[in-house]
Order: sequence, then structure tokens, then C-alpha cells
Amino acid sequence: MSTEPIIALCPGQGAQAVGMAKAWHDASPEAAAVIKAADEALAGVWSNADTSPGDELKDAALSSLMFLGPVDQLSRTDVSQPAIYTASVASFHGWCAANGTSPDEAPLSAAAGLSLGEYSALHLAGAFSFEDGLRLVALRGRAMQDAAEASDSSMVALIGADEDAAEQVCAAAKQDDVLVCANFNAPGQVVISGSAAACDRAETAAADLGLRATRLQVAGAFHSPLMQPAAERLERALAQTEISEPRCIVMSNVTAEAHRGPDEIRRGLYDQLTSPVRWASCCERLIADHSGVALHEFAPGKTLAGMMRRIDRGAKVTIHDTPE
Repeated sequence: MSTEPIIALCPGQGAQAVGMAKAWHDASPEAAAVIKAADEALAGVWSNADTSPGDELKDAALSSLMFLGPVDQLSRTDVSQPAIYTASVASFHGWCAANGTSPDEAPLSAAAGLSLGEYSALHLAGAFSFEDGLRLVALRGRAMQDAAEASDSSMVALIGADEDAAEQVCAAAKQDDVLVCANFNAPGQVVISGSAAACDRAETAAADLGLRATRLQVAGAFHSPLMQPAAERLERALAQTEISEPRCIVMSNVTAEAHRGPDEIRRGLYDQLTSPVRWASCCERLIADHSGVALHEFAPGKTLAGMMRRIDRGAKVTIHDTPE
């Protein structure tokens, strides 16, 4: 049995890939049970008109989309979010079983997740049940997809930018449109978000400042004021969800500080949809406050390990994309 404390890191949207969590499903009965529970829970949620990702997917099993795709359907905001949440929890359950502990007794010193991953981290810390978290992320994904489809919007990654430079780009390109900083992922990697026309101008403004700008393949302007309709739908669902005090520190994307109690969790998850994600600051705070504690990234992928190399080269992250 492993009793060494760990910090759990949970990825966000963009980490999805066809075949995600399949190795965990096949190797671990505990991981397979999580994925089966997700299929059962979403069978009801996706048939509801308020949360369904569309008639073409209404009867699809989440596990089938995770394991077999197709990639265009798996990459939809309203599918990828519950898929990533499920993969993270399944891999954590599989890891716990392999280390002779239960998920409720795993030696978590702290947890953090990037955007959507904050829900995974909160569940691992016992703030809400797996099924309640799954329903929240399914609704969140659908609400974000709807908000994105209601406006012509996008996101742009600025490589080489710090917060001041990103703010300069936004000020130069915004004009009468929406354009804000959305993700502070790592030093030299800031994402801005807003109206499509403003994003077009931002690419030019970035070049003028010697920055490299890359348009992201996303449904819309996440973590910007254009997500306010989604935040309002999520707020109603959060109010109806039972949330408990986490059993370990869980970082808030919005404040880069630990959540304090159920009401603050609800507020933080609501604010997160329209506020910038301060991932680099979350990681810096975790490393400073939990010196020497092992960092573990749960499935899918290894995106957070890559970001961590830019945040702190001395911080080693163990990846659990597969049981190996």
C-alpha cells in the first residue's frame, strides 16, 4: 500500500483523444466501473433536451465515443468535457486500486485541475459525488457549446507573452468587440478570447509586438464575457448540487488560492466561465506550499506535464494516461 502523499493534477478540454481511458478500462475493474457508471448516468442526461449534444449523439454511449470516436464528435465541447472528467476519475480509481488504497482514503495532499479539470479535482477531494460532477460537466459543456454557437467568437494563443503583453494585445485589438485574457497557462503562454473580428486583429497586433499568435480550434470564446449565458445556466445547477468541504486543498482557477467551503466552490465554478484561468499561479502556489510532494497527472494525455516544464523545470510530473 502506498502512503506517500501526492498532488493530483487533472487536465481540461483539449486533452481528449480517441481511445482515451481504454487501457485503464481493460486493465482495471475499478476504472471500468467508473466508465460504466458514466454511461448509465449520461443515458438519462443526454436524452434531456436541455443537455443533449444533438440528435446524432443522443443515444450514443460515452464510452463508445471515448474509445472509438469519431474524433469530430468526441471533440465537441458538450462531449469532450464529460469524457475527460470520466477518464480522469477512472484513471484515479485504477491507480488507487493498484496502490492498495481506496479513492476515499488516497493520500491526497492537494488537487488542482485546468478549467474543466477543476471539477475532476473537486470530485477526487470528495466535494461532490461522481454522478453529480458528471451531470454538472455535461450541462456545462452543453451550455458552453450553446453560448459559443450564439456568437462568432474564438481564442488565440500568444506565445512569448506575459500578462502585460497580452493585455497590450487586447487593448490594441479590442475596439468595440469583446477581447480578454482567458488562460495564463505557463510563462510565455497566454490565451486570449473574444469576438472573431477582435481575434483577427489580435493576430496582427501580436506580430507588431514580436509575439507569435496561433488561432485555437475551439467552439468559441471560453473564459470571456461571451460565456455569461452559460454561467447563468451553470449557476442554477450548482445551487441544486450537494457540495461538501473538500478533504484536501483544491485550487481555484479564478483566484489561484484554495477553495474554502461549498459556497465559495459554487461561486468559483460560476466565475470560472467568464474569468481568466490562472493555471500557472495555481501550480506555483502548490509547489511552494507542498514542497517535495509528488505531482501526478491523471488521464487523459500529458498536457499538464508539458505546461509544468515551463512553470517549474524542477517539478517532475508522473503521467497516468495509461496504467503503464
